[in-house]
Amino acid sequence: MTQTIRFFAAALLIALGGNASAQKSYGPGVTDTEIKIGQTNPYSGPVSAASVNGKMMNAYFKMVNARGGINGRKINFISLDDELSPPRTVEHHRKLVEEENVFAIIGTLGTPTNAAVQRYLNQRKVPSLLLISGAKRFLDPKDAPYTMGYYPSYEIEAVSYAKYLLKNKPDAKVGVVYQNDDFGKDFLRAFKAELGDKAAKMIVREASYEISAPSIDSQIIGLKGAGADTLLNVTTQKFGAQAIRKVHDLGWKPLQFISFISSSKGAVLKPAGLDVATGLITASVVKDPDNIVKGTDRDIAEYRSFMAKWYPEGDPSDTNTVWAYTAAQLATIILERCNDNLTRENLMKVATSLKDVRLSMLLDGITVSTSPSDYLAVKEAQLQRFDGRAWVPFTESVK
Repeated sequence: MTQTIRFFAAALLIALGGNASAQKSYGPGVTDTEIKIGQTNPYSGPVSAASVNGKMMNAYFKMVNARGGINGRKINFISLDDELSPPRTVEHHRKLVEEENVFAIIGTLGTPTNAAVQRYLNQRKVPSLLLISGAKRFLDPKDAPYTMGYYPSYEIEAVSYAKYLLKNKPDAKVGVVYQNDDFGKDFLRAFKAELGDKAAKMIVREASYEISAPSIDSQIIGLKGAGADTLLNVTTQKFGAQAIRKVHDLGWKPLQFISFISSSKGAVLKPAGLDVATGLITASVVKDPDNIVKGTDRDIAEYRSFMAKWYPEGDPSDTNTVWAYTAAQLATIILERCNDNLTRENLMKVATSLKDVRLSMLLDGITVSTSPSDYLAVKEAQLQRFDGRAWVPFTESVK
């Protein structure tokens, strides 16, 4: 009798243990104590200033781990230097997936780099989330269901500039300088589409550049020579600073729009000269820590406190640093909502089922929403003008 009772007791314990284990579902890179995620960023090379995205995420996850992790699991964050070189990006992503066995890719930076690994990651069904690129190709749930961008859409940004010109300066003579890749081409295509049949008359010259170029001075000289009184500056950070400075040195005084990616005070405006940059317009979705107004003081104080403790070497006023802070916040929320169902399939389900998620450093009224058929996380932006110290919103949001 005793032996029979022991047998049934052991069977019951096994059954209970099996049910408890069944409540947890793990994909590659996940254990009871760890979630391994990876990315690449350009820590060296021509756009190394943008590496603040990876540095900020690393700092944020360190804070999360110090507070106990995500549902008791620590984040093992692996961020590799790809120099914004697509071949290097491919090499590193293969290593992350096939050797490091990461659960997901989160926050890889760059349009050409993400494009180089998009097909590979989708074939392997590895989630690639919160990409630092606003290109339309990363918002395609039908053909690339495991890829989801987060950076402000280049299309929304370009449309906001076109709408502003049509309303406030319909006779503008526009010169466009743009990066010769999906970033620049997407941007220019959307800008022209919004101008409609007025585009041919309003755009007096377009000038592209390669990211490997040492300078874009000749492009700026050419745009001035074409008689442009408005400059659309669709550049990454190094070239954004060059363009602003060259415009000033030429004595040219066009109305200037600069892409959000190049709106960083630390990496772009300060090198060009804050006085020189005064009057620039950008379309943003994040608060400027130097523009404290009623309702933002608590969020900004919390952000600055984080920076002082966890990322003291960073520049709090850098727009890309602020953006990466919101991306790390959102990544944490998504992983938390997975609970113990940490499979790649469920991660995508959670990431594509967000509803009005508020992140502290997004502009008031801007939230994050996604669905299985709509991967665009942030659907509006707000025009801001640089006043010599801070980016100050001056229009309603544009959707």
